[in-house]
Amino acid sequence: MTLMGAAMRLSVRPMMRRASDPAQMRQRFERAARRTFRPVPHACVIRTEAPPGGLWVSAGRVTSRQVLLYLHGGGYIAGSPETHAQMVARLCRMTGMRAFLPRYRLAPEHPLPAALDDALAAYYELVARGYAAQDIVIGGDSAGGGLALSLLSALCLRGTPPAAAFAWSPFCDQTFSGASVVENGGRDHFFPPERVHELSEMVLGDLAAEDPRASPLFASFPNCPPVLLQVSDGEILRDDARRMAEHLRAQDATVTLQEWAGAPHVWQIFDGWFPEARQAIRATSRFLADG
Repeated sequence: MTLMGAAMRLSVRPMMRRASDPAQMRQRFERAARRTFRPVPHACVIRTEAPPGGLWVSAGRVTSRQVLLYLHGGGYIAGSPETHAQMVARLCRMTGMRAFLPRYRLAPEHPLPAALDDALAAYYELVARGYAAQDIVIGGDSAGGGLALSLLSALCLRGTPPAAAFAWSPFCDQTFSGASVVENGGRDHFFPPERVHELSEMVLGDLAAEDPRASPLFASFPNCPPVLLQVSDGEILRDDARRMAEHLRAQDATVTLQEWAGAPHVWQIFDGWFPEARQAIRATSRFLADG
């Protein structure tokens, strides 16, 4: 993991420093996913165009009555169900779950709260298919992790919380006020901290940075189910996860915060390349089984 992290710091981070065209960033992400992310044995990926559209993913025999609603990362401007399907398939293989990855709208063409509206539509599509709230688990990574937590807040406020939620390296604070933005500015494998506010400008549209629909760190979570947060100690979003855990606990939620040393942002996506990725996914599987 250390060698791969160093390689990413030398290759990906300079690219992120120069990147300015969302369309080009999406193409690069899709290409990298096809070339890099390892397939999972017996993975089944089925595309659906029915609104909101997306992918149904499973791997091996489906043994759980629960379904996972998974929201992909990509800074709200890139990524897709396809880029994250294999990582989610690994979790499905460990849990026996089936997962749905919705194709939510991306900024800057569709700034927030468009992604949250689509996530809510995906949740209610699962309900329409016969899944009760207690049979739905929500999760995501990076921006998708923040989106999962914003969705969790919306569902808690409506009195229909899911069974559980998890977020990997979640992006929870569009104000970027966490100390780790500066403290880990030189360590983060992906993000140059000097450009973070440019991202918010593309993502937020007319929303304030503190709006709970964009920054779940400022949201309410009444009657919240158990939540798992995983984050690396070396990424600029480290304090998003730490403060999110504190915020949830202050509202009587049961929160498990797991920090990993020296890992890149959303290292789970490198399943098959280094053991820490598989270990983090397995820890998520255990959390869901215990819940």
